[in-house]
Amino acid sequence: MSTRTRLALLPEIVLAFAVVASVAWTAMRFHETGFLPQPFVFDTNDTFMDWFNTAYWANHPGAFSVWRTVYPPLSFAFLDLFSLPGCYLQSPFYARDCDWFARSTIIGFYLLDVVLVWWSFHRNDPRTASMRAIAFGLGLPLLFTLERGNLILVALPCFIIAHGPLVRSSAWRALAAAATINFKPYLLLPVLAQAVKRDWRGLELAGLATIALYLVTLALIGSGTPGEIAANTANWVTFQGGQVWNEIHYATSYAPLLQVRNAQIPVLDFVPSRTVETIEWIVPLLIRASQGVAVLALVAAWLQPRALPPHRIATILLGVFLVTQSPGGYTQAFLLFLVLLEPWRGVGPITAIVCAYLLCLVADWPLSTVLDLSLESWLGGRPVSPSFGLAIGHFVRPGLVALILWSLALDSVARVVRAHAAHRPSLGLMPA
Repeated sequence: MSTRTRLALLPEIVLAFAVVASVAWTAMRFHETGFLPQPFVFDTNDTFMDWFNTAYWANHPGAFSVWRTVYPPLSFAFLDLFSLPGCYLQSPFYARDCDWFARSTIIGFYLLDVVLVWWSFHRNDPRTASMRAIAFGLGLPLLFTLERGNLILVALPCFIIAHGPLVRSSAWRALAAAATINFKPYLLLPVLAQAVKRDWRGLELAGLATIALYLVTLALIGSGTPGEIAANTANWVTFQGGQVWNEIHYATSYAPLLQVRNAQIPVLDFVPSRTVETIEWIVPLLIRASQGVAVLALVAAWLQPRALPPHRIATILLGVFLVTQSPGGYTQAFLLFLVLLEPWRGVGPITAIVCAYLLCLVADWPLSTVLDLSLESWLGGRPVSPSFGLAIGHFVRPGLVALILWSLALDSVARVVRAHAAHRPSLGLMPA
């Protein structure tokens, strides 16, 4: 590797090192205190419980009628297969200590995610693959997903196959996309990039595979009809409306800040009223402007479908959703994978890549303490006294997600404008 190439890679080397340093700092804090510091979940006894709460209902009836889950049936079919039924006769917490198979599956899928991410980045650009894989694999979104035991760990390999450079077969991509949608329905959005590219056959295959997989898992589970999921989603939205602090804690959007006045915890004791008023004025404006620039980029992509790669359009579709809503900070894993497929070339992509590295930093800077707790730490195996509060990350991370969207959307418009000089705009429904 030449000196010039090394110098070109220096920014990403520094950024990857910063991510590793943040992980080392978090590990030292864990060694000292016995719990993972903010921005990890403040309930230190709740590690892996996204997995085991769901697995409990995979082994008991009533997931949709009693627990009122919004997960499609595939999650329960998968967890029923990857769990030891005898461990779920009591509580999910008992199952977590009993079910070694499930714990091994969680770790196994995390390692599989890291391997597939590195393979994708290496195939995309061998020079930057190591830095980007290290940052992604040790970054906050994936480590947060691992600590929660969220099924994003299982959906991510399918997402990589569906939207990354590893597989060319339309059939395999369609099956992988179907699995992502059946695990996380909002992942329908990146698949719609095929419509913008006028890849109607690919979109049709993905649609048919999604419906077929849903019907098979619905038959296996015996519940999870569209009506049940819709009713449970409405109930979940109402419930989440009263969980403002949980929504703010690790968000992709500034939207949860609009609920700060209704917070159960008196956040206004820690944030000046004038600041809240400013947030209430700026946040809707930013969200609407972000939606506008995303629509502009998508219209531009429609006019010149060859000007942008599919992963760029998928990034914009997913990015505008994450700026508008906040399904949880760990959903950034999907967005960051797409962003890190971009080349280090041009102001827009470079800005987005830098933001992706910054979002991988495993650290936060507390501004004030809101909660002082006395809990058990499952990871630490001892009583702990964590303190959590407002932190700089609550305000910076959603801004970085928005900046990713803006930088790639504006770069996309510029690419389309340049493409007009060589190719006439395509207005029909057939591929250009």
